Amino acid sequence: MILVERSAHVMAPVEAVWDVVQRAEQLPAWLAGVRAAEVLSGEGFGRRQLVQAGRGAAHEAEVIAYQEPTLIGWRERARGAGARAEARTEIYVQLTPDEEEGGTVVRLIVVRWPAGPVKAALLRLGLRRVGADLEDSLARLTDLAAVG
Repeated sequence: MILVERSAHVMAPVEAVWDVVQRAEQLPAWLAGVRAAEVLSGEGFGRRQLVQAGRGAAHEAEVIAYQEPTLIGWRERARGAGARAEARTEIYVQLTPDEEEGGTVVRLIVVRWPAGPVKAALLRLGLRRVGADLEDSLARLTDLAAVG
């Protein structure tokens, strides 16, 4: 298992941030590496969605954590030719109202279970990029939530 997390303070109420992060169609606007996303079925806990990465890979995702308005998490599994069933990624967005400064503390967490030791080694080499992508995502989310 490989875990990467980053957090940031967003000057917007938790409800405004929640409105952005809980909608699948908003993922490309704020989550780095996502080109498109659509709901396949359901809503809230158990919702199924299709997430397309910028590099063309498509992942089916299921919402596995949902506590309005403070937590959403989903599990992605690669699909298509050559996809390995044992490889998976979980992404969590945790929101905490900041009573002292106002706004919301946003924590992004990515947990990856690679398909085998070679993939694990390659993922570890790319940890810096994953962290940079999370920081970029937080900056985009800050802009969207503050405007929205």
